[in-house]
Amino acid sequence: MNPSTAIIIAIDGPSASGKGTVARRLAAHFNFAFLDTGLLYRAVGVGVLRAGGDLDDPKAAERAALALNPSSIAAFGDDPEIRSDRASVAASKVGAIRAVRAALLKFQQDFAAHPPGGKKGAVLDGRDIGTVIAPQAPVKIYITASVAARAQRRFKELRERGENVTEAAVLADMRARDERDTRRATAPAKPADDAVMLDTTSLTADEAFAAALAIVQDRLK
Repeated sequence: MNPSTAIIIAIDGPSASGKGTVARRLAAHFNFAFLDTGLLYRAVGVGVLRAGGDLDDPKAAERAALALNPSSIAAFGDDPEIRSDRASVAASKVGAIRAVRAALLKFQQDFAAHPPGGKKGAVLDGRDIGTVIAPQAPVKIYITASVAARAQRRFKELRERGENVTEAAVLADMRARDERDTRRATAPAKPADDAVMLDTTSLTADEAFAAALAIVQDRLK
C-alpha cells in the first residue's frame, strides 16, 4: 500500500463538548471523509448488551469489537439506540478495556491514512485521536466545555429524543464518564501536547465551527 498523503484533522474532547458537530462541519467544508470513532465504541457496548453480556467482561467486549466491520458499523449509524445515554455509558465502559482499543486501532488508523471515497483528507473525532490514533496529524484540536454546560446539552438532546432522564442524573453520569475516560490505563482522554484547546462553554455551534475552522486554516498554511 502506498504511503499516505492524506491530510488528517484530529478532533478530541469529552462527551457533549460539541466536537462531533464541529468535526462533521469541518469534514463537509473541506470535502474530507469523517469518522465518529465514538460510534465504534458505542457499537461495541450495544453489541455486548444485546448479546446479554457484561460490560465489565473483557472477553465479551473484545468479541463484540472483533465482530465489527464497515457494513455493521454503517448499520449502527441508523440505529436510534446508538445515540442513547445507555449506549454512551456502555461505550465509556468498554472503551477502558485494552483489548477493545487494540481491536479498533487498525480500523481507525487505516481510515485516517487512506480515507474512503478517494477523499484527500479525513476528520476523526474521539478522545485519543491526536495522542494515539493519528499523532502525526498536522491539525489537532481539543474541544472542551464545562461539565455543567455539557450535561445541560446532553440532557436537552436526550429529552428531545423522548428519553425520561433528569438533568441531575445526566450530570452524575457525565462526571463518572469523565473519570473513567481520563483515568483509564490505556489511551486516557487528554489533549495532545501540540493540540490547540477550544472551549465551547459560551459558544454557539456556529461560533465553535468558525473558531475551529480558523485553527485548521492556520495550521494548514
